[in-house]
Amino acid sequence: MEQFIIYRGMDGEALVASMLELVQRGSEQAAFTDAETQNYTKTVSELVRIGETYGLNGNLWHCVTALFLANSENVFSRACEKSAPRGSVTALAKQDFAKIRTVFSFDWMSLDELSGIPVAEHLCGFQSANRNGHIFNTRVRDRICRLGAELASSENTDSFFEAVTNFYREYGVGDLGLHKAFRIETDDKGAPFIRSITCTEHVSMDELVGYESQKKRLRDNTRAFVDGKEANNVLLYGDAGTGKSSCIKAVMNEFYGDGLRMIEVYRHQFRYLPDIISQIKGRNYRFIIYMDDLSFEDFETEYKYLKAVIEGGLENRPDNVLIYATSNRRHLIRESFDDRKDYNAELHSSDTVQEKLSLAARFGISIYFGAPDKAEYEEIVRKLAADAGIRMDEKELLLQANQWELRHGGRSGRCAAQFIVWLKGGEQVWQ
Repeated sequence: MEQFIIYRGMDGEALVASMLELVQRGSEQAAFTDAETQNYTKTVSELVRIGETYGLNGNLWHCVTALFLANSENVFSRACEKSAPRGSVTALAKQDFAKIRTVFSFDWMSLDELSGIPVAEHLCGFQSANRNGHIFNTRVRDRICRLGAELASSENTDSFFEAVTNFYREYGVGDLGLHKAFRIETDDKGAPFIRSITCTEHVSMDELVGYESQKKRLRDNTRAFVDGKEANNVLLYGDAGTGKSSCIKAVMNEFYGDGLRMIEVYRHQFRYLPDIISQIKGRNYRFIIYMDDLSFEDFETEYKYLKAVIEGGLENRPDNVLIYATSNRRHLIRESFDDRKDYNAELHSSDTVQEKLSLAARFGISIYFGAPDKAEYEEIVRKLAADAGIRMDEKELLLQANQWELRHGGRSGRCAAQFIVWLKGGEQVWQ
């Protein structure tokens, strides 16, 4: 798209170019040729596909254009994440916006007449069958649709510019701005990159029963982090099924609007951490690198990559990156009595012990999650049953809940949740 400078190469470039061509042809008030009609139907089909994929509602062309602008990472949009840019980049961006505005207010009805294909009614008031969308959460999806309406009502290039820059400052730009969670993948050459996770669990701290002091410590540390204050790496350890992972997902949901993003990393991907950190250290977001169920056997050495990243490498960890991990083990690396006995074939066995303990020591905050006692377990069951709309005699509910935990690995929040799922499945008595 030769006429664009800053937004050249943005997603949907071919679609926008096709629309510009159609609008220019429509202004000539001449019936479309067969080739132009074919191009028109192809363009409309692509608009509908995007609208359904993202769950867009409203004037489909306006929403899709807003989507392209929201996803376009360039020198201007990334600068807007931090402050209002000035100088030549701003002037060039306004030139691009002026060109985009020329196709924002065209008359779909005129294209219907010239092409002979009646689609204007459906495109101007598009209603997606995909209510939830597969890509964004509904809050971001609706905000993009609203941006499309704001751009359509802009009186001039300056107001168009203001609407776009306000969106960038509020939500950011591209995948990192519009999504809350990510994973690491590799390309054909083995180079790591960040891929957005489009469907995340919408758990909140209020839904997690008990562990109030643990939740407060985690929340306070995360609040300090997103506010640009000093904060620590956090290790959540303890019994299985006690809500460690759920707490981390909850802080992700709670602080997303404050610029918090989360990248899930698996143990075999630790060697990619330096590359991933270099990709995110210059962005105006706060990133938590999340490691679930972190532990190592004594023969595994991947933990050494992690030690260097957390603390100890030549390059400092950026201020906008923290590491949160969960584990069933306090010291993360499996130890044996051979590590501690007075006589050992290894001359400096105490050094081995210290090396294994040093990884956990690099987490400034360690939060313990113990299995609930009977009263706490029953309170979790009551809360989950009420939230699920289950109506049972309380004595019968708790009786079945206690029978369930005896047969399913002991008391925990996870065990209680599985019991409630079993009840919701239609069973009301113990089998």
